[in-house]
Amino acid sequence: METGTLAVPGAELYHEVRGSGPVLLLVNGGDGDAAMFGPLAALLAERYRVVTYDLRGNSRSRLTGPAREQVIGEHADDAHLLLRAVGDEPAHVFGTSYGAMIGMDLLARYPERVLTLVAHEPFAVELLPDADRWHRLFHEVHELYLREGVRAATGALCAEIGVEAPPEPSGELPAPVVEMLARLRVNAETVLAYELRSFTQFVPNLDALRGAPVVPVSGADGRGTLPYRIATVLAERLGTPLVEFPGDHVGFLRHPVEFAEALRAVLGR
Repeated sequence: METGTLAVPGAELYHEVRGSGPVLLLVNGGDGDAAMFGPLAALLAERYRVVTYDLRGNSRSRLTGPAREQVIGEHADDAHLLLRAVGDEPAHVFGTSYGAMIGMDLLARYPERVLTLVAHEPFAVELLPDADRWHRLFHEVHELYLREGVRAATGALCAEIGVEAPPEPSGELPAPVVEMLARLRVNAETVLAYELRSFTQFVPNLDALRGAPVVPVSGADGRGTLPYRIATVLAERLGTPLVEFPGDHVGFLRHPVEFAEALRAVLGR
């Protein structure tokens, strides 16, 4: 595995590259980093040149200016610059949660760079008829974060949207996992302070995405959750079938072998 940093406007992106073959960029969601894709990336590297990275302001991708609210378009520009840095050829892109939204903006604005976008449970609440209700919730979660801290706010958010909160670091876990969870806890501060309210204002360019190589995906174990609902609506709005992958919102981490098989099947079409 090769590691490096890429200077982009306002940040330095930590990234990892594994394997050889067509480029496959994996884009994480809220509070995640490249380590969450480690098991999946190792499996996919048998067939692809897999690129993973920490989003700006998270984990090892430090900001080079003051912290401020983040927007999806800036992150899509980061992904575009990272793809340019690793090669001239268009790439496959897998994005989950916020990462799926980043992938949608990347595809809409830089279509020549994307062979296929697999959009796993994007957090694009603007697609929903009750988007205002969710925006009110996100502001309440932010206020809870300011009053009571990360743990209370994260717990409230996860309960409302139907996903599990990350576990607390424990000495019973392997050291790399403990280190990753410690980073995720710090990243949760970034999510609550600078990402949640602004990222969820993102409106996908559906006109640009219709007919484009985008595959909406949801976790088969996540039916009834907000991310599954959004993926379903996205598929309907694009007029394309929804594909179910193994597991839930973090199925790529819980079931990497099965998830890699499903992803390879979609990319091989």
